[in-house]
Amino acid sequence: MVARRTLDKQNDDLPMPAPLYTPEQRKRRDRSVWTIVQGVLAPAQFIIFLISLVLVVRFMWTGDGLQEANASVVIKTLALYAIMITGSIWEKEVFGQYLFAEAFYWEDVVSMLVLALHTAYLLVLFTNSADAMMLMWLALAAYSAYVVNAAQFLLKLRAARLDANDSHVDASVLPDGAV
Repeated sequence: MVARRTLDKQNDDLPMPAPLYTPEQRKRRDRSVWTIVQGVLAPAQFIIFLISLVLVVRFMWTGDGLQEANASVVIKTLALYAIMITGSIWEKEVFGQYLFAEAFYWEDVVSMLVLALHTAYLLVLFTNSADAMMLMWLALAAYSAYVVNAAQFLLKLRAARLDANDSHVDASVLPDGAV
């Protein structure tokens, strides 16, 4: 395998980023049932998001399908709540705290914004305190925050995979001092 760090002199002085997981955290992550739950819920939520996005945009474009659009956002919000609850349990098992563990601090911060916007949508919907178009704009704001948050988690997943690859690099095949 190839290490992420290049062997040229320019990069020798650059600090390597801290690994995402300690060896103990990696073991807890790998043993946790919540890791599998997150692996199932995340793509399911993304599919729900895509379907809902189409329904919301269709309503905004044509004026048709308000009930379907509203129902889809409610379903998306319920999926978000499920992944947030199970993700908090996962974070507690792996890092010892329910939210804002150092490794996922900024993902959790943006998740709070995503939760706030989705919850605001539900409040506005159930109190009938805005017209349909304003409600759909709120849904799009929530979905924009969700896309940013999903990208954060995908980048973190990639970093975790690179960390795992780096920890399995056979140091005997690298030049002296290259690890």
